[in-house]
Amino acid sequence: MSFDDLLRGRPLVAILRGVPVARALEIARAVWDSGLGVVEVPIQTPEAVECLRVLAAEGHPVGAGTVRSAAQVEAAAEAGAVFTVAPGLDLDVVRASQAAGLPHLPGVATPSEVHHALQAGCEWLKAFPAGALGPAWLRELRGPFPEAKFVATGGIGAHNAPEYLAAGARALGVGGAVTTDGGLPPLLEVLRRT
Repeated sequence: MSFDDLLRGRPLVAILRGVPVARALEIARAVWDSGLGVVEVPIQTPEAVECLRVLAAEGHPVGAGTVRSAAQVEAAAEAGAVFTVAPGLDLDVVRASQAAGLPHLPGVATPSEVHHALQAGCEWLKAFPAGALGPAWLRELRGPFPEAKFVATGGIGAHNAPEYLAAGARALGVGGAVTTDGGLPPLLEVLRRT
């Protein structure tokens, strides 16, 4: 499965960092039921890997986030992840994900990182931290890299989601606004209208 398949018509990557399993299931089911997104679980702890395993057993696409080593790629695949996400560009992680058959979404924040990620076979890129980069960064990078498909991540919520989508983001990686009580419904409403 590719990101083209995973994110077609789904502009939301809901990031469930440090969320207990019961709450993660509740949020993930709301995201899946909306038809607007997929779920990512950052796997920085054994508890997070178990959370990923539980969510993956639900039968919907779930990815592993904050993947920074080949060992984490292996743990993600074993737990049932169908994609991996990283905060930066590490070519060893890209290769490990590709070898495991998992599409990888590397974090990029410079034109050089975009170039190197594309050269490594990653068409979908995580613009991170999007809140600091701003929508203008996406507009400017689309010129020299029209083939890049960006997932703007970091500092995104209902208040600014339309700006990033209008600037060319194909999807939005959203953590805090999704996991905060009452934060998901307004974001989903904005995405339905956009």
